[in-house]
Amino acid sequence: MERERWVAVATLVGLICDVCLLTVSADVGTATSYDPPYLPTKCPGYTEDQLPENGLFVAAGNGVWDNGAACGRKYQLRCLSGLRRPCKDGSIVVEVVDFCRLSPCPSTFVLSNRAFDAVSKIPNTKINVEYAQYESSLQYDLVVNVSSSAKQQQYASQTRRRK
Repeated sequence: MERERWVAVATLVGLICDVCLLTVSADVGTATSYDPPYLPTKCPGYTEDQLPENGLFVAAGNGVWDNGAACGRKYQLRCLSGLRRPCKDGSIVVEVVDFCRLSPCPSTFVLSNRAFDAVSKIPNTKINVEYAQYESSLQYDLVVNVSSSAKQQQYASQTRRRK
């Protein structure tokens, strides 16, 4: 019985560490906004119909661009700070569709107006952001693993009660 309790605690601690590692792996950068026209883009394949429908897309700055490898990548992004407290709560998922058009680029990401409005109350400002590459399958796996572990613990608990 004591061993089972220790295994359950170790499993729970392991899951908490997994969640912490996902949270800690974020980077900090800056974001500005840009106005239409958003086309043409430096990323191939984007036309008016192929830009994300929700309008949550970005142009990558030099540090993220990676010689075009960033095209199509998705990032989870949230506002951290800026002048006059511009941040809205929550985070958004944006897709890289272009390379920053200004040289030098003023920020890590240049957000479409809709994306910028989703994270900032003040338009046309520079904000500090936290961002991490978004991989929906990784987050799905985490949810599945947590539920599977919870079901295993519930089954073990029911089995002990029957004995």
